[in-house]
Amino acid sequence: MTSVAEETSPQVETPQRPARTARSIAWARRAPLMPALIFMIIVTQLPFVATLVISFMDWNAYYPAEIGFAGVDNFKRVFTDVNMRDAVLTTIWLTAGVVLISLLLGLGIALLLDRKFRGRGAVRTMMIAPFLVVPVAAALLWKHALYNPEYGLFNGAITWVWKLFGSDNPPQPDWISNMPLWAVIFALVWQWTPFMMLILLAGLQGRPLDVIEAARIDGANGWQIFRSMTLPHLRQYLELGALLGSIYIVQNFDAVFTITSGGLGTANLPYTIYQIFYQAHDYGRASAAAVIVVLGTIIIATFALRTVSSLFKQEANR
Repeated sequence: MTSVAEETSPQVETPQRPARTARSIAWARRAPLMPALIFMIIVTQLPFVATLVISFMDWNAYYPAEIGFAGVDNFKRVFTDVNMRDAVLTTIWLTAGVVLISLLLGLGIALLLDRKFRGRGAVRTMMIAPFLVVPVAAALLWKHALYNPEYGLFNGAITWVWKLFGSDNPPQPDWISNMPLWAVIFALVWQWTPFMMLILLAGLQGRPLDVIEAARIDGANGWQIFRSMTLPHLRQYLELGALLGSIYIVQNFDAVFTITSGGLGTANLPYTIYQIFYQAHDYGRASAAAVIVVLGTIIIATFALRTVSSLFKQEANR
């Protein structure tokens, strides 16, 4: 028989109950996201795991009876192959050229669009349009509407200028044959300059205007303000644009495939992997090359994420 004191004394809440409640709340918040997380794992991670497994196999469709474990031989062949080394160099030149030119043009356009003028919103919308064009459509536009030596816009403009000065025999260069890599670079610059412009324009609009106005009052001219205040403020935005652009341009396949079909020294890593996989049918070596590209992209993406997180921290501290 229990005493009256035991019946009337309040029950002490155990310390485990709040912890269980917190875990229940956390799982209740995460549960709706689980289907999306599972879907992303299936779509993104399982194919990469399969590619990683195949990269260690000797698997060529022309020799189905010789499929087996190859160890790191595929990776050795990737690093010692002359065509692969040329593809790496082409990828570096293509990425560096597109990123640098796009950043410079994007910075100039962002500085112009940061000024107030009539119709600025419409001009911004039109400047973004090239980035919204489907990559294959953009490459076809440049190949046929601009570069074509017979009816392209560039040669038409040259013909018009020469006839304006009284010449009836204007040059009609074949742009793709004469400068194949630059033909691909210019097409990608046209498409990626709006992306760089958007990032840098966002950075310009986050400048401390009161400090800039104080510098103008103290007698600083436009170049001094740009060099000492605007450019240091845009440093992280420039880094972010370069890193994000590099991530996507390293993986570019559409422009190379559409404009030059990988010929004339324009075959980059994605196109070379395509040739190894779909033409040579060497699945093991193609998978090894793809794994190397993915690892390089992850390294670049890591620096991009660090830059983004530092920008968010700066915005939070303001």
